[in-house]
Amino acid sequence: MIVLKSEREIQAMHKSGEILAACHREIAKLIAPGITTWEIEEFVENYLRKAGARPEQKGYKGYEYATCASINEEICHGYPRKSPLQNGDIVTIDMVVNYNGALSDSAWTYRVGDVTKETEHLLDVTKESLYKGIEQAVDGNRIGDIGHAIQAYVESAGFSVVRDFIGHGIGAVIHEKPEVPHYGLPHKGARLKEGMVFTIEPMVNVGTYKSVRDPNGWTASTADGKYSAQYEHTIAITKDGPLILTEQ
Repeated sequence: MIVLKSEREIQAMHKSGEILAACHREIAKLIAPGITTWEIEEFVENYLRKAGARPEQKGYKGYEYATCASINEEICHGYPRKSPLQNGDIVTIDMVVNYNGALSDSAWTYRVGDVTKETEHLLDVTKESLYKGIEQAVDGNRIGDIGHAIQAYVESAGFSVVRDFIGHGIGAVIHEKPEVPHYGLPHKGARLKEGMVFTIEPMVNVGTYKSVRDPNGWTASTADGKYSAQYEHTIAITKDGPLILTEQ
């Protein structure tokens, strides 16, 4: 069942999203060769605590960290670690913020120092594909319209869209209905209605869309070892169009 949110609930999630977006802006200032994702993990925990919020994914199904920190070929759910980031790396920081019971979810991929032209193109296409999907998130459209817009744009640029991980409804808990694939056919799937709140979070690979899972049970990486990027927003369907709750 898809739970529609009231205007009050959406406003509360928007406040949560503002805290999350502000945290991402601070992370962007920290990213440089030599920093570790463990330092970013500690920063996020402290930042959220000072803001009166908490990291919702810490403890979720046994996950131990406030952030997911996925480096280079890691698609998602990378563990924070104490090895320093290197010039030319990319790192995706993903987090879920709980502020007074209202959740928000956003991921952003960051350049570490100087990256290759191919990597720069990957990041640009991935971010733009997110907004292509958001453009389709209007009352009366269908879930498939979002995925189709993303897939068509990504594949036209020569990249691939991950199939194994998708967007999702969010509210009082991290994962709700509807499921939001980043691929598919237009005019298919659940119809979008005012009050829906969900994430759009395309994961885009340089090579194959296929993934492999780490023995830790969480971290997913590209099957061919090539780079992957991700950008994610939490959005609400309103009568005036999509409202981005985690806009930076």
